Amino acid sequence: MSDTEFSAIAEIAHREAGLVFTQGKASLVQSRINRRLRKLGISSFSKYISLISSQQGENELKLMISSLTTNISSFFRESHHFEILADKVLPKLLSYARAGGRVRIWSAGCSTGQEPYSIAMTICSVAPDVEALDIKILATDIDENVLNTARVGTYSEKELANIDSNYRNNFFSKTQNGSGTDFQVTNQIRNLVFFRELNLLRNWPMKGFFDVIFCRNVVIYFDEGTQLSLWPRFESVTAPGGWLFVGHSERLPEKLDTHFQNVGPTTYRLPNKSNTSAELE
Repeated sequence: MSDTEFSAIAEIAHREAGLVFTQGKASLVQSRINRRLRKLGISSFSKYISLISSQQGENELKLMISSLTTNISSFFRESHHFEILADKVLPKLLSYARAGGRVRIWSAGCSTGQEPYSIAMTICSVAPDVEALDIKILATDIDENVLNTARVGTYSEKELANIDSNYRNNFFSKTQNGSGTDFQVTNQIRNLVFFRELNLLRNWPMKGFFDVIFCRNVVIYFDEGTQLSLWPRFESVTAPGGWLFVGHSERLPEKLDTHFQNVGPTTYRLPNKSNTSAELE
């Protein structure tokens, strides 16, 4: 792959998905694009660039973006967020839901589903009556392939290593694969989560506001300008008093013009309309 070809692919990845690839990532990009070339039987990077730049290559462009994204996830990753969710966030939201209110949670960049299912398990652990309440979790990702895996909700025993035994017993059922046993999340958990393909850089078709948003370890792959444009968009769909959880290496910059206030480790909240500040209550 020539420098010119790398630059062309990097520019397309940035324009379409906000991904940033410096020259130091050239070997990684070349390795992953080579797989697409072999799959398609295309003989050169220049021909591939022509394909993904054409109308006929629209689907391949999606597959290229998918091949360049990193999908690393685990259940209850950054566990302090789920402790805050259970102890500080859900009590009021559940009271609101039991009074007939609507509660919506968004897992943005959900990968293979561990994050939204961890949210769902946290809810079910404190709300056995959840099926009678109007609570839904929207889980989105740019990669349709990982969404298909997430929808099935089947994981290996190794992937369940960090899950409390009570959660494993209550929220998973054993299934057989060719070489052993896997675990599938129960219908009670799966019914809380709706998976949709979404590019965060494009239009967001959702209606209404979210009470909680998880967007963790996603924006670190974007350049600063893209990051600065995304945080106000998250604010625009967050309900008053709503919560935003970000990744362990992510912070909302002080120069950012939003009303999100830091209320805990990588945890932010909008003020309630009647309050001047957001606090861990």
